[in-house]
Amino acid sequence: MSDSRLDVLLEETGLPQWANDLLLIAGFVLATYVFFGILGVLTGVSTNEIVGTLQSITFFGAVFALVALALNLHWGYTGLFNIGVAGFMAVGVYTMAILTASPDASPAGLGLPIWVGIIGGMVAAALVGLVAGLPALRVRADYFAIVTLGLAEIIRLALLSGSLRTVEIGGTEYGTGGGSGIRYTPVDSVVGWVLDLQLPVLDWAFGQLFAAAQILGIQPSIVENALYTAVLIAFVIAFYVFLSRIANSPFGRVLKAIREDELATRSLGKNTDRVKLIVFMVGCSLMGLAGILWMGSRSFVSPDSFMPIVTFYVFVALIVGGSGSNTGSVIGGFAFAAFLYEGPRFIRAIVRANADVRSPATVYDAFVAIGSGDVMPMVGYVVGSLDEIRFILVGVVLVLLMLWKPDGLLGHRTEIAAATDLSRRPATTDGATATDGGETDE
Repeated sequence: MSDSRLDVLLEETGLPQWANDLLLIAGFVLATYVFFGILGVLTGVSTNEIVGTLQSITFFGAVFALVALALNLHWGYTGLFNIGVAGFMAVGVYTMAILTASPDASPAGLGLPIWVGIIGGMVAAALVGLVAGLPALRVRADYFAIVTLGLAEIIRLALLSGSLRTVEIGGTEYGTGGGSGIRYTPVDSVVGWVLDLQLPVLDWAFGQLFAAAQILGIQPSIVENALYTAVLIAFVIAFYVFLSRIANSPFGRVLKAIREDELATRSLGKNTDRVKLIVFMVGCSLMGLAGILWMGSRSFVSPDSFMPIVTFYVFVALIVGGSGSNTGSVIGGFAFAAFLYEGPRFIRAIVRANADVRSPATVYDAFVAIGSGDVMPMVGYVVGSLDEIRFILVGVVLVLLMLWKPDGLLGHRTEIAAATDLSRRPATTDGATATDGGETDE
């Protein structure tokens, strides 16, 4: 079904745009669940493995959607080619870790509540965006990309350096932990806190949930992870609503004008430098929050978690969905997580559930076996190298998108250019349709 045909069908529902977008997202997610579920059942994968895969897809789909939405504010709406996403995520996560880590840990933290750490991480990411944006936003788009990429690597290498590993302040050693990383209170501990509330309604609901999981042979850890994933979905909804409000506001229309022609926007009296700085800080803050939520299920973080490949993955997710579309950002994040990020791992589970394959030492040995009529060593090599083959798969998908869908899945959509629907303006008092001026303007 073509994109235009799909849009026509959605318009014929008579529902508002946000409801159609919700149906589109829900339909795509449901179709993905059905696809992986049926594929797992037909290939003999255990129920626990199938549900675990669906939970992982939902988790990574949510986190990629969060970061893609934040990047869409920069690139999709304002035209800021920020390829330092991982750096701002690192600032948010490390700030949260230092604020919430135990004072008795090594390196020590401040032992503050999680919510303080989350807010602190967002503020720190925004401040880094302010400091970086003041000079960087004055250069051209291509140079801005180089600056943000360099900044992200500077942040990662600074966190990795021994000079910041431990810093003694007042007799206590604080720091980033260097290459060893830093331990902190995980954000998903909130789920455990909710489970420990001992409220009758919650106790009954969670009891039924865990009992059903036990009957189906699903591990309790998967259920607990699903509860935290539900928290991430709530944040995705909040991100979506917040950014949609920005996009449809007068401020959002200024952003789109800057993206199309900054000089023309400036000639209309708009302070484009100030607007770009504000939106850059807001986007960096959201990236910091997304990083905190992404790493929230862990109790440890290291600089290796913020390699440039993370930024590349986020851009792929946004490109797949279509830049400039919040709905596309969510669908692109989920599609990337399902078919490019977690999909290869599920293929590995399917192969191992149906065949006893062993990976040869080298690809040469696999080709030699093929020459002898045995393809299983090559299958084993491919299965064992799926993490590396993922890069090839991502490249193929990008090439196909550039050929057939250069705007992404939803990048073709017409953007809102006015606060009201100009095609449905009320008629004048004399029954004539209101005009735009035109011929009567002097």
